[in-house]
Amino acid sequence: MPCEMCGKEYRGCRPAVIDGVKMMLCPECMKYGEAIVQTSEAPAKPHPSYAPTARKPSVAKDVFKKMEKELVTNWSKKIQEARIKKGLSREELGFKIGERTVTIAKLENGDLRPSDKIVEKLEKELGITLTEEVLKTASPQSARSQTAGMTLADFFKTEKK
Repeated sequence: MPCEMCGKEYRGCRPAVIDGVKMMLCPECMKYGEAIVQTSEAPAKPHPSYAPTARKPSVAKDVFKKMEKELVTNWSKKIQEARIKKGLSREELGFKIGERTVTIAKLENGDLRPSDKIVEKLEKELGITLTEEVLKTASPQSARSQTAGMTLADFFKTEKK
């Protein structure tokens, strides 16, 4: 077991406290801390950093699986046109939906993508639709297993021959 202070590999590391931190120290570094006296009643627990941890197998999550709606492609232009059509200034629209004028300007210029909350406010206030249903597509893994066609690797193999 390595000493947690100097890093030397030493079998007889003992628990000690240095500045309130419990560490496993070799005899050379023990002079810098206070040794922890263990009673024979309670067996010594392994140091938390050496304790084995049970890990769950990592499963790739599809973040788009739960996604039902997405912004339309021309959302910034739609916001600006609807605001002008209603006869509102950027300041007035910002006041009505509780957002700053700068935010409205950035949304209209396409510099800032609106959050779902802002999209709801804009749709309600301007009477427009900024989202559309997401088309469900097959994941790359399932699509790969369904196609028996030529892959890119197959193409390179045939090119070399």
